[in-house]
Amino acid sequence: MIETATRRRALRRGLAEIHSDIGRFSPALYPRQTLRPYQTSFARAVASGVERQSGDTFAAVFSRQSGKDEALAQLTAYLLSRYRLTGGSIVVATPALRPQGLIARDRLLARLDTPLARGAVRVREGTIVELGRASVRYLSAAPGANSRGNTASLLLVANEAQDIDADVWDAVFAPMAASTNATTLFLGTVWTSATLLARQMRWLREREARDGRRRLFVVDWREVARHVPGYGAYVRGQMEALGPEHPFIRTEYELRELDGDGRLFPPERAALLDGAFGPVDQSDPDGGVEYALLIDVAGEVEDGVEGESLRRSQPRRDSTAVTVVRVRPGPPARYEIVARYLWTGAKHSALHQRLVNLARRVWQARKIVIDATGLGAGLASFLRATLGERVVEPFVFSTASKSRLGWDFLSLIDGGRLTSFDPALASDPEQRRLERLFRAQLAACRYSVLPGPGKLLRWSVEDATLHDDLLISAALVAVLDRLDWSPRTARGR
Repeated sequence: MIETATRRRALRRGLAEIHSDIGRFSPALYPRQTLRPYQTSFARAVASGVERQSGDTFAAVFSRQSGKDEALAQLTAYLLSRYRLTGGSIVVATPALRPQGLIARDRLLARLDTPLARGAVRVREGTIVELGRASVRYLSAAPGANSRGNTASLLLVANEAQDIDADVWDAVFAPMAASTNATTLFLGTVWTSATLLARQMRWLREREARDGRRRLFVVDWREVARHVPGYGAYVRGQMEALGPEHPFIRTEYELRELDGDGRLFPPERAALLDGAFGPVDQSDPDGGVEYALLIDVAGEVEDGVEGESLRRSQPRRDSTAVTVVRVRPGPPARYEIVARYLWTGAKHSALHQRLVNLARRVWQARKIVIDATGLGAGLASFLRATLGERVVEPFVFSTASKSRLGWDFLSLIDGGRLTSFDPALASDPEQRRLERLFRAQLAACRYSVLPGPGKLLRWSVEDATLHDDLLISAALVAVLDRLDWSPRTARGR
């Protein structure tokens, strides 16, 4: 009896000790997933705020794939275990319930599969996890989701807060902590200054400056690499492949906002395109070199006016633009812009003959990527019939496909895999003029990143005197990069 009582007292002391601090709870229950110091610091601050019922707000901004969701799962498991007798509710909002909310729920259930909680965990309605009198509910923060009417008495969480609409949060979720003075936590990765996460980060920095209490925990890839060397090697590899200024590197690893001045191609990025070679003379292209044509298709006019006179009278008139690239096989392949063409108002029947001539006789192009959207569909179809489906690759623009094209185009530029000829080395004044026009379109291109997990990139030329034809034509090199550039082999019969 005495021995049993002693054991029980020791067990109670042990339980009290591991529930006194998440820094003790994590290694005791999850020796293989013990929180790293940067995870523990923010989780400890949040747990302390919950215990004090301070109504405080915290934010943890982690580099991509560095353990944010694991830390949230362990923090939630800790709070459920600590308050299983006294009770309390946690609300976790994610941009969408499926898959993000359910993935977070399943991660928590895995962390509750311990001797302390096994057999005592209940799941209700698919989205509520209960341990004793404590519970956590996972809700969708998507616009239009039916998430009103819930209350968080312990903790209110906005996970992937950069993808949650600020108006939705303010109207639907923020009131859930009002009546209980619950602690609020924002988690995510930096993107632009217009996101809910960025807004909260600015506010927390102001509060920290006033009272000196840390509420914002920012962990970039270098901090993670101090504890996980393999992670650092991976990020350095990504930086080498994409370039250190690629938007994904800047936002998801360096944790720097993307906005800048809104230009997609600021001078430092445009300078990466500068090549140390001149344009290739179309009358004498290099033999034994692979070439490809990138075609942005414009509409035709009916009155017979085309060319420079039409461009002068209608400066915003779209033109059919062709970018010729010389391919340097890899891996990875590199691309050099060696010539450009621009036709304004030309009939598609005439364009078809010009393009066939360029592809077959002038450049012996191995690949052609052509805008097959709208009016371009017919021209693309004719070229496929004439030159063959193995040569002509149609590209249809949509919000999603243009976004991916933009991201991939940036990756090629920032990775040093795309360069353009030096106009100073061009003897043809038309090539010099088109290169200047291309650079002007680059400088006038503005962008925004839409909220949501897709990170859709909207980009366009915003200048009343310019179009985006040469820019779009050049960007189609990103489609070219998805194709097979392995050497062609002759086959005997």
